Amino acid sequence: MKFLLDTQLLLWAAGAPERLSTEARKLLNDPRDDLLFSAASLWEIAIKNTLGREDFRVEPRLLRRSLLDNGYAELPITGQHAVNIDSLPPLHKDPFDRMLLAQALSEGITFVTGDAQLARYPGSVRKV
Repeated sequence: MKFLLDTQLLLWAAGAPERLSTEARKLLNDPRDDLLFSAASLWEIAIKNTLGREDFRVEPRLLRRSLLDNGYAELPITGQHAVNIDSLPPLHKDPFDRMLLAQALSEGITFVTGDAQLARYPGSVRKV
């Protein structure tokens, strides 16, 4: 199965795996699953790191390289992803999370998040 991870799960997987739930660890370690990360997550990390956010203290270039080296696939942002945001109900205001969700739904990929509010969206969204 293919899973697109939200930004927080990526950060925890890379730098604080003890913060991941048991279910998240199981999903990340299952060799049958294809794990993806979005260019939107790297964009979010780069912006928030530059702004000095403590919870985004990671070098996005190193994170990207590490994710690729560990078998994750990168999902680029397309125009179709961007225009599909307008079909999402207004349950969540964060533009990065909305882009990630639009990407997953557009591509038929399960979106994996720890955010209960994001998990309320219809479609293939899984809270771990």
